[in-house]
Amino acid sequence: MRPNLSKSLGAGLLAVAVFATGCTTLDPYTREERTARATTGAAIGAGVGAVVGLVSGSDAVERRQRALIGAGVGALAGGAVGAYMDRQENELRQRLEGSGVSVTRMGDNITLNMDGNVTFDTNSAAIKGEFFEVLNSVAIVVNRFDQTLIEVAGHTDSTGARDYNMALSQRRADSVAQYLGGQQVNRQRLLTVGMGPDYPVATNDTTQGRALNRRVEITLVPVTTG
Repeated sequence: MRPNLSKSLGAGLLAVAVFATGCTTLDPYTREERTARATTGAAIGAGVGAVVGLVSGSDAVERRQRALIGAGVGALAGGAVGAYMDRQENELRQRLEGSGVSVTRMGDNITLNMDGNVTFDTNSAAIKGEFFEVLNSVAIVVNRFDQTLIEVAGHTDSTGARDYNMALSQRRADSVAQYLGGQQVNRQRLLTVGMGPDYPVATNDTTQGRALNRRVEITLVPVTTG
């Protein structure tokens, strides 16, 4: 497991457990219930066992942040961080409304969950044609808000051998990152990680559940000096 990965995942699971009893509202973009931000300060993703947010580990993030700052990308500080991510979140919600992509917020991080219905077929790392429009919308927003890191995490269902699924999830993450790079997203901002079948958001016992687990999560993290 990558440095600090277990700590990050543990924090994500704890947050889900703590906030699960909070007030819920109907998300106008995904048409699903979500925990009210007024109560929790964050929208927690739906699904038993869901892990929301960054999984690369803080060391990888800090190294990439330093590289970006060294390359001239300005760092955010203080109250500017939250306001910057608020504006980015709002624009993402507007552009992705009705797309089937959920937008969740945990602290200053924003995660886009893109399930297998719009991303990949079984055993494939080739992006579906209908997914291009979604990624184009994401690229437009992240190019406007360039003071963020972009982690692309690939996930699979549990069908097949574990080693195969780990490699497949990495290829899926790489495919999405390469596409975003082709839309003028600064490649220095992109991190990729393959998580295989380890963090399902639904049961793997049904076709629908496996499609939900066969997903990509894009997490946007503000570039800061802290």
